[in-house]
Amino acid sequence: MIFGIGTDIVDVNRIKNLDSLDDFVKKILSSNEKKYFENLKDIHKVSYVAKQFAGKESVAKAFGTGITGDIKFSEIQILRNKIGKPYLEPIGSFKDHIDDLGIIKTHVSLSDEKEYAIGFAILEKK
Repeated sequence: MIFGIGTDIVDVNRIKNLDSLDDFVKKILSSNEKKYFENLKDIHKVSYVAKQFAGKESVAKAFGTGITGDIKFSEIQILRNKIGKPYLEPIGSFKDHIDDLGIIKTHVSLSDEKEYAIGFAILEKK
C-alpha cells in the first residue's frame, strides 16, 4: 500500500549561485553522500547536489511532514547502487520514524536537465 508520494524540482542555478556550496553540502549530505560527492569531477558536483536536494525534499514530502526539527536532510540518505540507481538508506532519527511507521519499501528517482533537477519518491507500507 502506498503511504506517500513526493516530488520536488530544484533550479540548478540556485545551487550553483550559493555563497558556499561546501557549507550547503555539510548541511544536507550524509557522510556517505559526501564521499561520493568528493569523488565527482567538479563539473558534476553542482548537479549532484541539486539532485540530492530534490530527492531529499521529495522523500520528506512523501513522508508527510517535510523537514522538521528532529528530521535532518543528512538523515535522508540517498545512495546509488552499482549501476547508478538511487535508493533511500535512512539513518538516525529519520530511520526510527520510517521503522515506526512500518515503511517496508521505498522508491526514489532523480533526474536533471541543464537548469533543473527533479526528485520523485514513493514510500510503501503493509
